[in-house]
Amino acid sequence: MPNNNEYNKVSVLVVGAGPAGLATAIQLRVLRPDIDVCVIDKALDLGNHNLSGAVLEKEPLHSLLDAAKPDWRETDEAKDVLANVIDKDDIMFLLGRGMSFNIFWALKMAKSMGIGWGQMIHHGDYSLSISKLTKWLGNIAREKGVEVLTGFAADRIVMDGPTAVGVKLIDQGVDKEGHKQPNYVEGETIEARFIVLAEGCDGLVTERFVEAAGLKRESHQLYSLGVKELIRVTPEQYAKFSRGRVIHAMGYPIWTPVIGPGMFGGGIVYAGAEDHLAVGMIVGLDWKYRDFNTQDALVRFKEHGYVKPFIEGGTVVEAGAKMIPEGGWYAVPRDPHTGSIGKDNVMILGDSAGFVNMLKIKGLHNALESGMQAARAIVTCMDKPEGAAKRYTDNVEGSNIAKEMNSAKNARQTIAKFGPLQGMPLSVLGGWLPKFKVEPDYEMMTTAPYRLKPNQNFDKDTFTAVAATEHREEQPSHLTILDRTICETKCTPVYGSPCITFCPAGVYETIHDEVKPANPSNCLHCKTCQRKCPFDNIRWTAPEGGGGPRYKRM
Repeated sequence: MPNNNEYNKVSVLVVGAGPAGLATAIQLRVLRPDIDVCVIDKALDLGNHNLSGAVLEKEPLHSLLDAAKPDWRETDEAKDVLANVIDKDDIMFLLGRGMSFNIFWALKMAKSMGIGWGQMIHHGDYSLSISKLTKWLGNIAREKGVEVLTGFAADRIVMDGPTAVGVKLIDQGVDKEGHKQPNYVEGETIEARFIVLAEGCDGLVTERFVEAAGLKRESHQLYSLGVKELIRVTPEQYAKFSRGRVIHAMGYPIWTPVIGPGMFGGGIVYAGAEDHLAVGMIVGLDWKYRDFNTQDALVRFKEHGYVKPFIEGGTVVEAGAKMIPEGGWYAVPRDPHTGSIGKDNVMILGDSAGFVNMLKIKGLHNALESGMQAARAIVTCMDKPEGAAKRYTDNVEGSNIAKEMNSAKNARQTIAKFGPLQGMPLSVLGGWLPKFKVEPDYEMMTTAPYRLKPNQNFDKDTFTAVAATEHREEQPSHLTILDRTICETKCTPVYGSPCITFCPAGVYETIHDEVKPANPSNCLHCKTCQRKCPFDNIRWTAPEGGGGPRYKRM
C-alpha cells in the first residue's frame, strides 16, 4: 500500500503519470516554479502500466526537455531510452504464410505528394520503450519539485454543483464481499483548482466525467487492441535486424484480399535493448469473428516466413496488452456549449482525449504536446480556473495536434465503413469525404469463425506471468457482468462467450455453466472486455492502487 503523504490539497492535480500527464507537470514547473503540482497514478511504480509500440517523433520531447533539463542529452537516461533512432523503415504487405512485399516506395511517393498514408514513414524518429520513457520523465518531474505519487487509484471527479473540486481515490482494504478489513483505508478526496485527466485510453475517471459533465463526441470512439512481446534473440539475429530498423506489416493474418479475413491493423517488429526485439499485433476492435483472439494473430504473424528468422528460438521475457483509441478528431469529447476538450477547470489530454493520428498510427508525440499546451493554459488562467479548458482547447486547435488530427479525421471511420480493401485507399481522402456514421465496436460481432486460428490455444498463463500482473486476491472483483441472463440466453448460445477467447489475460471462464470474471487478479487493465462484449454487458472499474501489470521495458 502506498504511503499517504496527506497531499490532499493542491493547485494542479494530474490523474495519470503517462507522457501527457508528466509533460503537463514538467512544463508547469518550468513556466511557474511556484505552482504546486501533484501527479497520481494507479500503477505500483512509474511506467508499470505504460505499453506502446513505440515510435516517437522527436520535436515535442526535445522541446519539453530543452526547457526543463538543458543537459539532458548527456545523461545516462537519455542514452538508454533514446538509443534507437530509426534509419530503416520497412512497410510490408504479407500475402499468405510466406510471401511478402515491401511497399515503402508507395508510402514514400504518397509523402512526397503530401497525402494520406505517407505520414506513416518514421525515418529519424525514436524507437523506444514507453515504460522507460515514463520512468525517466517521472524522475525529471520530481527533480522539478512535482509530487509524483504511484499506487493511488482514482475513482471519480468530485463536483460541487457544476464545479469540479477534486478527485476521489479508491477505497482500500475491502474484502470480496465488500466488508472492511483491519487494513481498511477510505479513499480520500484530493482537492484541486485545476484537474488534468491523462489516464490513457478509455480512462475510468475520464469517461465518468464525460458522462457527468455532458460532454459529447461527434462519433463513437473506436478502439484497437495491441498485444506485444519482448523477445530475447541471439546476437546474430539482433545484428541482422539492426538497431535502427522498424517493420510495420499489414495483410496476413488479419487481412487477406478476396477471401478474408478482413480486419484493420497489422504487425510490428522493433529493435529493443541489446539482443531484444519487440514483436506485436494490433487489430481494430470492430472485428466480426466470434472466436477471434489478437494473440492468435500474433502467433501467425510470428510464424510468417518474413518474421520468423528474426525471432526463431527466442525467449519471451515480457509481454502485455493495451487498447488504442482510433476514432480520431470526431471522437474527441467536447463541451457541447463551448467546444472545450473538457469543461471549466478540467482538461482531457493524450489518449484520454483520443489524440492518435490514424494516418501515422501514432499518438505519443501528440500526448506530450497536449501536456505542454495544458500547462500553458493553466498558467494563463491562474486567476480564473474555470477558463482553463477553453484556453487549453484554443491552444490545441492552434497547434500541430489539430493540424494532424484534421488530416486524419475520417480515416478510421472510412475503413470501418468500407473495410480495409476499399477503406484504406479511400481514407487518404478523409478531409473531403463526408463523416460516415459507424457503429460501436461491440455491435460488429457476428457468428462467423476466424479461419486462421492456430492449431492450439494461445498460452495466456505464460503471457500473463511475464506481464508480472498482480492484484490483492481478497479485494472485490473490479470486473462486473451487468446482466447474467444476457450471457445465458443470448451471448453464449449465439456467440459462444467470446470474452473467454478475446481477453488476453484469461480473466473469464465458464464455471458450472456460468461465465464469470473468475481470475480478476490476471487483469492487464486493457479494458477490451468492456468495449468488445457484443451486448455491452461488462464494466471495468479501477482495482486498488498498485495492482495490475508491472511493465519494465514495454
